[in-house]
Amino acid sequence: MTSASTALLTDRYELTMLDAAMLSGTHERECVFEVFARSLPGGRRYGVVAGTGRLLDLIRRFRFGDAELTWLRDNHVVRDETLDWLADYRFNGTIRGYREGELYFPGSPVLIVDAPFGEGVILETLVLSVLNHDSAIASAAARMVSAATGRPLAEMGSRRAEEDAAVAAARAAYIAGFSATSNLEAGRSWGIPTMGTAAHAFTLLHDSEEDAFAAQVHALGPETTLLVDTYDVKKGIETAVRVAGTGLGAVRLDSGDLPVLVASVRAQLDSLGATGTRITVTNDLDEFAIAALRASPVDSYGVGTSLVTGSGAPTAGMVYKLVARKGDDGAWIPVAKTSTGKASVGGTKVPVRVLDENGVAVAEEVHIVQNGGDVPSGRPLHVPLVQDGTALPEYLGADGVEAARAHHAVVRRELSESALRLGRGEPAIPTEFI
Repeated sequence: MTSASTALLTDRYELTMLDAAMLSGTHERECVFEVFARSLPGGRRYGVVAGTGRLLDLIRRFRFGDAELTWLRDNHVVRDETLDWLADYRFNGTIRGYREGELYFPGSPVLIVDAPFGEGVILETLVLSVLNHDSAIASAAARMVSAATGRPLAEMGSRRAEEDAAVAAARAAYIAGFSATSNLEAGRSWGIPTMGTAAHAFTLLHDSEEDAFAAQVHALGPETTLLVDTYDVKKGIETAVRVAGTGLGAVRLDSGDLPVLVASVRAQLDSLGATGTRITVTNDLDEFAIAALRASPVDSYGVGTSLVTGSGAPTAGMVYKLVARKGDDGAWIPVAKTSTGKASVGGTKVPVRVLDENGVAVAEEVHIVQNGGDVPSGRPLHVPLVQDGTALPEYLGADGVEAARAHHAVVRRELSESALRLGRGEPAIPTEFI
């Protein structure tokens, strides 16, 4: 993982707000900022929180070194007094929020940042860029996992995304239930299993398909996956089994009318004695195409473009709003935006998930708790993430990814069957402010 500063991964207005607040003497007011989504994209029934572990590391590196300060000074972004303040900047506040892998709904207070205004406001762009991207990918991935009904999926979208976004997407998809990624940096950085064998170019390189298959089997063994649709699929299957034997690991299909083709390939493999050879498909899949293959003898899926673009919803639409600040008497004052269509709910919040007697989620209660108060009943949704400026280690690195993946698998079981439908609909449970 790089140790480079992340301080300029932000919008100019974050620093100009800080600059003006310092002039007015309000930059040290204790504030509560909240991240939430007003709605779920595309009539989806739930979202998945992802990116938290990445974000905590990026916040740790949100420091203004000489290079960053020089650029800000040369471009007259803020006053010298503000540059001096930024030179000593380190986030020392508290962050709590939904665990990575948790489900969220409209209005869910996904992340709470408690800090002086100056410390908290300049994190807005970084927080939203991470959570909006990664949560969008994880939410799309979760729908694909549901559609696959237990069959493994591999993330293969690196060639359809910016290079850093590709790594983040692989991480988010793994948290949501994908089994592996083709991206090696995601494997190195986050401990995600990697996979991959050969593309059509490898077959075209050789004088014949048989030569290509023989070379791959020689290098990777007969349990490899052979891509059989460069030329004629039926002939490709015959050649694959002849070269690798009936112990061939898998064949991959990347084109064609998949429901019809898969059935034909399965029958041909069985007739050749390759009854244990698996079939994987990778042809521009999304959750709807995967669902259409439920009755087909597909063993696994590889998903690229649709996954890394959020399957039509490339952002989760989350916002970062100031919801409370301390008055001169030390009491918390709820604050909220009231404009039509973009109103927010002021106040410090404590969310819980309400479950019925069968453990099925029936509501998300968001309790507005000012200046203390009783802890509401229900499954608590907030956990501490950063305390006094220090990120809790259990949410970082590869271990944090595995913990998020395990947590997601548990909380998905709280959803009703209707919540897993792919069609447009209302959120699976209502969000109730109390």
